Amino acid sequence: MPSVLGSSLGPDFRRLWTAFAVSAAGSAIGAGALPLVAVLVLDVSTFQVSMLAAVSAIAGAAIALPSGSFIERRHKRPVMIGADLVRFAALASVPIAAAFGVLTYAQLCVVGVLQSAAMIAFTAASGAHLKALVPADGRAEANSRFESTSWIALSVGPPIGGALVGLIGATLTLAVDAASFLLSALGIRRIRQPEPEPVAGKGKPDFRAGWRYLLGHRGLRALFWNTQLFGGPVMMVSPLLVIFMLRDLQLAPWQYGLALGAPCLGGVVGAWLAPRLTRRWSLHRMLLVFGVLRAPWLLLLPLATPGVGGFVLILVAQTGMLVAAGAFNPSFATYRMEQTEDGHLARVLASWSITSRSVQPAFMALGGALAGLIGMRGALLVAGCCCLLSVCALPWRVATPAPSPERA
Repeated sequence: MPSVLGSSLGPDFRRLWTAFAVSAAGSAIGAGALPLVAVLVLDVSTFQVSMLAAVSAIAGAAIALPSGSFIERRHKRPVMIGADLVRFAALASVPIAAAFGVLTYAQLCVVGVLQSAAMIAFTAASGAHLKALVPADGRAEANSRFESTSWIALSVGPPIGGALVGLIGATLTLAVDAASFLLSALGIRRIRQPEPEPVAGKGKPDFRAGWRYLLGHRGLRALFWNTQLFGGPVMMVSPLLVIFMLRDLQLAPWQYGLALGAPCLGGVVGAWLAPRLTRRWSLHRMLLVFGVLRAPWLLLLPLATPGVGGFVLILVAQTGMLVAAGAFNPSFATYRMEQTEDGHLARVLASWSITSRSVQPAFMALGGALAGLIGMRGALLVAGCCCLLSVCALPWRVATPAPSPERA
């Protein structure tokens, strides 16, 4: 039981893990609430809903561009608390504005941008903070627990969120998400272990430093391209799958919901396996095995036919991919943490997150264009092939040591 509660990694890790679990649950419950507010409350067009997502991702990444150097030179815990409070204030402003009848589409765009930028800042600070908080031999276990928590939240959160939207409306459901970030900030504030002193600033902050560092490291560079080639096609499939299942395969909405939620339990299984297999294998071998195993599953989607058979095929494909991804992700997070020198991790994580937040919307736009040009199955096939190409970018050669601060 102590291991389950996280006490084997210390009380401060347990406080951090609890804060993460609360915010992950709130985000899963509130997933999709912002566009639902746009549709149900403001009655905006389909184009405006699409622009809300695109503007939030791209503008948020642009605002967060200089954040890596800023975060590197400061204690990480206050940055994490500040990012949580920004997300709380931004999301809480929506139900307040709606209650007074002054909610606008422009406000939703600003909220989306702030939420995206704060998420990037939090990710960069939290990764560096976790490395300092948890000893090296516990990092695989710590990352596994965060990964398991994410998948559990994604399994149960959206159905709860859908029910709440029906019961109390989209704006109040967004308030639940906002409250989770406030609780997360309070939880992080309870951590007692003193932080190490941040690196001293030398010269002007350089927003390119994170990319220079990771691109100068053989293993990190390979994983950087691998994650973009895998994450982009997966996000490309996400909006296409709605239309493919409901219109092309004529499946029921409950089947779509089940195909979306049930495979997340595969991610829980994969994350549970990760530290156990890491103890038997090396991190490098974990990345290679599960980097290969997660890649081919999207190629099954274009083969789905109307009826139960097609539904089962999609369920199997999604579950197989997420079992492998659930094992790959904590191994990848641990490898990246260990291969990046102290004093560079926040910048590397910020650069990585900014790139992903820019690449994924581009793939989603490409998917929509391809579906119009070559049909839905053709677009899904292209996504599957791109995902398979990610195998070529795995770190097949053992990584060189991290570059020195002078080189970076």
